[in-house]
Amino acid sequence: MKNIKLKLIRQKIDKLDDKLLNLIKIRTNLVNGVLKQKKYKSQIIDKVRIKEILTLIKKKSISRKIDPKITNKIWKNIIGAYIDFEKRNFKKK
Repeated sequence: MKNIKLKLIRQKIDKLDDKLLNLIKIRTNLVNGVLKQKKYKSQIIDKVRIKEILTLIKKKSISRKIDPKITNKIWKNIIGAYIDFEKRNFKKK
């Protein structure tokens, strides 16, 4: 009985992961749009914007009763992954 319940929960997680992948695709398209606006590689890392994002995520996490340490770690990884993506895809104009 316990294994069936665990399996059902894991199936729900898998469905949620599919939704997250769709959102990541949308976010990647938006980041591509941002990247096209940047003229210099030095514009890729915007420390002020990163701080704004992490502060906002912390506030939203607390208001939604989500452990802010989890969301901070997730967003730092997302930001880092997209910085790497932008560096790999930056083209001089």
